[in-house]
Amino acid sequence: MQFSRPSSVMSAVTLTTLLVLSGSIEAQQGQPFVSEGEYERWQTELTNWGRWGPDDEMGTLNLITPAKRLQAARLVRSGTTVSLSSIADTQESVDNPCPVQWEMANASRSGASDRISYPCIHGLGTTHIDGFAHRFFGGKMWNGYDVEEFVTMGGGATKNAVLTMRHGIVTRGVLYDIPRLKGVDYLGAGDRVTVADLEAWEQEIGVQVGPGDAMLFRWGRWARKDALGSFDTWAEAAGLDNMVIPWLKERDIAILGWESPGYTPRPEGDLPTLALHDFTLAHLGVHLIDRANLDELAKLAEEQNRWEFMLTINPLPIPNGTGSPVNPVAIF
Repeated sequence: MQFSRPSSVMSAVTLTTLLVLSGSIEAQQGQPFVSEGEYERWQTELTNWGRWGPDDEMGTLNLITPAKRLQAARLVRSGTTVSLSSIADTQESVDNPCPVQWEMANASRSGASDRISYPCIHGLGTTHIDGFAHRFFGGKMWNGYDVEEFVTMGGGATKNAVLTMRHGIVTRGVLYDIPRLKGVDYLGAGDRVTVADLEAWEQEIGVQVGPGDAMLFRWGRWARKDALGSFDTWAEAAGLDNMVIPWLKERDIAILGWESPGYTPRPEGDLPTLALHDFTLAHLGVHLIDRANLDELAKLAEEQNRWEFMLTINPLPIPNGTGSPVNPVAIF
């Protein structure tokens, strides 16, 4: 089935109608890609720059109001907790070329201490949250701040640093478990998850994300590793199709968490791997949790037959930092 390309940004409703007709992930592999022109136009039509004023550094975290936190707290019933973080990986491998560095500093009969270093905050070895001073468009970061003025080697990020999140994040989280939707343990390399897939999942569980929520997207990255061993996630990942960008804008989420930030291999003619990652962070103003491990969350959600929960995220108060290791915790 061939779809005409929109002359302006296609509404999420129209897009959903078209994608539902195309069926499964496998059938959707032949769908047209977002063009470079379309992507550039979205940078004007979909951007949230200026929405919360010219000095804003919080982005869609502004949507997490006290009322939103209370809504999240009311979701707690059993008091059961589960971490969304992967274990800090200290071993170099094909899927972790920049491991976390850990060693004991001293050990004696009177006490012990150790030290840990993150040579690559945004690397593959740790679950982390991206600050807005991480990825840019034409020398501009979130809210139009000039990178050359506010991000330097000597001073780090003096705007849009992770220090803006030092008071922590508490909101409603919703898990999108697409392998469960498809009846598989994990998706295949290059599988593109579309709006139709996301909304089919919502229909199945009777829950959907909305303003101020955290969306947790699982394609089975860690389940695949358990089954097949280590693999290069830059070369063999599934992920969200770029056509999801207008949908994310419409849903007005505050946080997007995932196991890997894009899908590969990239077919010829598609946008770069980080196109959706960068747009969501820099233009929508949505902070990203990268390299999360959502397998235990998925298991607990299935056991409790609940895919919404209270979510807490506490970035380290790193002055001028572009990102921080995090251990997000869901509370059911």
